[in-house]
Amino acid sequence: MKKDNKGFGPYNQKVIDHFTNPHNYGVIEDASGVGSVGNPVCGDMMKLYIKVEKKAGKEIITDIKFKTFGCAAAIATSSMITDMAVGMTIEEAKKLTRKDVSSQLGGLPPVKEHCSNLAADALHKAISEYEDKRNSKL
Repeated sequence: MKKDNKGFGPYNQKVIDHFTNPHNYGVIEDASGVGSVGNPVCGDMMKLYIKVEKKAGKEIITDIKFKTFGCAAAIATSSMITDMAVGMTIEEAKKLTRKDVSSQLGGLPPVKEHCSNLAADALHKAISEYEDKRNSKL
């Protein structure tokens, strides 16, 4: 059964699904790292939380959550990057790009591509905070 995207303008069904039923929404109280980003032009604000655990000598993102205040594309890209990053090693997650997020969603309207930038940037900031905490303990 095909879903009707009436009222969602230029967004494809995958973007609509992640916007209307976002995955991994919420907060991790004891997060290993938190990344906060925003776009002053459009007003989108994104906060991404990661939980990292060492397994078999590798640092794995075992949980990831987000809180986003923004448009449909901002929420959808936040949801998508959490799906992509969970289960990855820190090194793998650091390689996720803005284009990867947009591609996994089946593309975004050109005027909304900046939202995939925010999602990737939030993940990279959360990883950076985690690494800073880890390195300060050495």
